[in-house]
Amino acid sequence: MSTNSILENRDYTLMIDKSSSMATSDTPDGKTRWEIAQESTIALAKKCEEIDPDGITVYLFSGRFRRYDNVTSEKVSRIYTENEPMGRTDLASVLEDGLENFFQRKAANQTKANGETFIIITDGEPTDRKALIRLIIEATQKIDRDEELAISLIQVGHDKKATAFLKALDDQLQSAGAKFDIVDTVTVEDMQGMSLTDVLLNAITD
Repeated sequence: MSTNSILENRDYTLMIDKSSSMATSDTPDGKTRWEIAQESTIALAKKCEEIDPDGITVYLFSGRFRRYDNVTSEKVSRIYTENEPMGRTDLASVLEDGLENFFQRKAANQTKANGETFIIITDGEPTDRKALIRLIIEATQKIDRDEELAISLIQVGHDKKATAFLKALDDQLQSAGAKFDIVDTVTVEDMQGMSLTDVLLNAITD
């Protein structure tokens, strides 16, 4: 199946951590995690709008979250200008909003044939781990096929506690009661020299 046909039949929602630690730089050129995420979001939006001119859904989250619909590559810079890294990593609340939206559309037969992928860029351990685990497990109980819903967690930065937790979401949720394995985690080590943009584009064609 071609990349274009995959994109045509699937929805993509991007969730970007804007907690205070995203202002950190890990690279020799001094670019922060936040700046790298912006560049990668533009690339992802450009790829998706080749097929869907309406753009993608983008959330920015820390202690609170904001949702932006129909985001094209042109709109990305404005969104980043309106926001700056601050606060904590409340991933459960933003994912709950995204999943509620997905299941509302599913009930109304408004989801695409191949389902939806949530791509989450984060650098830290979520504030409420138990709530996040429960949320994902409950979501798996509401779908009929594992391809219907995917959560791709992409870690930027080198927080080892975050790495361990995100890996556990990938590997251990079925043993904790999930109906399907819908989580895929990519850590800095997994990237092996790939850019964040490469990883994002892989997430939509995987």
